[in-house]
Amino acid sequence: MKHIILAGPTASGKTELALALARQLGSEIISADSRQIYTDLTVGTAKPQGTWKDGHYLVENIPYHLVDFLPPDQTFDVFSFCEKSRALLAARPDKPFIFAGGTGMYLHALFIGIDKLPPASAALRAELTDFAEKNGREALHARLVQVDPVSAAQIPAQNIHRVIRALEICRLTGRPASEVKTGAFFQTEFPKDQALFVYLNWEKELLNERIIRRTQAMLDPMAEETRALLARGFAPDCAGLKSLGYPEILQWIGGKLTREETLEKIIIRTRQYAKRQRTWFNRYKNILRLDINRPQDFDPEKISKQIFQNL
Repeated sequence: MKHIILAGPTASGKTELALALARQLGSEIISADSRQIYTDLTVGTAKPQGTWKDGHYLVENIPYHLVDFLPPDQTFDVFSFCEKSRALLAARPDKPFIFAGGTGMYLHALFIGIDKLPPASAALRAELTDFAEKNGREALHARLVQVDPVSAAQIPAQNIHRVIRALEICRLTGRPASEVKTGAFFQTEFPKDQALFVYLNWEKELLNERIIRRTQAMLDPMAEETRALLARGFAPDCAGLKSLGYPEILQWIGGKLTREETLEKIIIRTRQYAKRQRTWFNRYKNILRLDINRPQDFDPEKISKQIFQNL
């Protein structure tokens, strides 16, 4: 049986549906959420409530992997997600897993692939920018023509940011950027032989209502959670507290926002995030889109049976 991916915008009910499906199939769940990884950040990340037992995080006695394991002051990236996910799949090669989450880059990298490009070099970018300012953008583009004519043919000289990035990749990897980039990031054809990709396609205003209700319910507990982390010595700019909503909570705690302003800002940011997620997932072909146009359309038990019929 294939793996199942449950994706959708924030507040779309992915966790609830994943648990219903796991009960039906006897499967385990792998979280594809870049923020539920953190310990002590539960409210604002909408982390599934569970307990640790024998090295496993259990939610309703179902193993729920890649949640609640990393301190808030540490970082985690897409390549770490792929490494840990592949280890789980390799350990249980005959077991179908359910992937649930809204971090599209994680799912894309695992099932389609992305290029592992070198991080930006501030010093190198400053050098290339200075060269362009002194000699002109055409001169900088000419350097790209020499080392990577394929990229140079695709990038106009006036697009200095892309020219600099291409030269940066060449310098840092020793290879032309056109060779390093495989194009996997832009692929939209989802490999159906690997997993059934299910997308929860909520009607926009209906989802907005859910976002408002959830934000109203979590606001005060988020503030308590944030104060507790600060009291334990975690810095306000640590990785975990950069998660959606927490910067606004920190401003509220610091007296820069009122409670009402904090609520409004978090709702706006969450809506904007949901919009970006919709844009991301709309790129894919060969996936099962489940339209949720009325509140009663979201019935996890019924939907899980529908998904099972498509396996």
